[in-house]
Amino acid sequence: MTSSIDVVPDSERRGFIGALPPSLRPYASLMRLDRPIGTWLLYWPCAWSVALAGVEARWDLFLWLFLGAFAMRSAGCGYNDIVDRDLDRSVERTRLRPLASRRVPVRAAWALIALLCLVGLAVLVQLKWIAALIALASIAPVAAYPFMKRITWWPQAWLGLVFSLGALVGWPGVTGSFALAPLLLWLGSIAWVVGYDTLYAIQDIEDDELAGVKSSARRLGDKAAIGVGVFYTIAVVLWGAAVWMVRPDWLALMALAPATLHLAGQVLRADPRDGQLALRLFRSNRTCGLLVFLGMLVVGLSAR
Repeated sequence: MTSSIDVVPDSERRGFIGALPPSLRPYASLMRLDRPIGTWLLYWPCAWSVALAGVEARWDLFLWLFLGAFAMRSAGCGYNDIVDRDLDRSVERTRLRPLASRRVPVRAAWALIALLCLVGLAVLVQLKWIAALIALASIAPVAAYPFMKRITWWPQAWLGLVFSLGALVGWPGVTGSFALAPLLLWLGSIAWVVGYDTLYAIQDIEDDELAGVKSSARRLGDKAAIGVGVFYTIAVVLWGAAVWMVRPDWLALMALAPATLHLAGQVLRADPRDGQLALRLFRSNRTCGLLVFLGMLVVGLSAR
């Protein structure tokens, strides 16, 4: 008979989660507290949009939107695990997730999601009404996302729609109105997400094939690195167009040079046969997000 300790992942025995009381560790794992990369990737498009809008007197939005990104990413992980709990049991990398291993009851997971949504509501009331409506509109695509990998070869594109919506929230959160710049920023972010999530999916190609799960990495196969390069190129072009809408100056476009070089380095190093390298490159997009943010902040403040 398998003991309870045998179904506990290593991540719950060390670091921040390992320091928590044993009864709380599965819930921390459900929220992916050991993997903050998802919160950062959800947050950066929000921060870019606020920065490009010029910030004005809304510096507090950076903190509020980070809190919202943390709460909504955590809730999204819980919801995803509820939907995928049976599928996760058949995948080596995910079989020890709290719901897949039955260490967290489904009802308790729903309760945690509800609590996190209340945190999201607290953030929502800090936004101007246009930004709040856009944020609320994200609920439907978020709910649909876990099913996309069963339907399309490009679930990464749907993830892009979801993870990039912050680009449409930040700008009206500052200005109270909408414009073409945040729309271009959003479209560029979608392409960025497709690129980095294709890298992430490389590590699961074999398990996904056995489970019958679709992904852009499986669809692209040996050409995955080229595909990532194409999507990153689209992202940079659209980000540049957003910058141009705010400050039509060739010098302003240089603000994106560090992020562009960073993404080019990812593409040159990517290998569809090396899942561990792909995971490291995926995680490096936290740095890319920071580089884009600094560029957008420079442009936004200089255009005021």
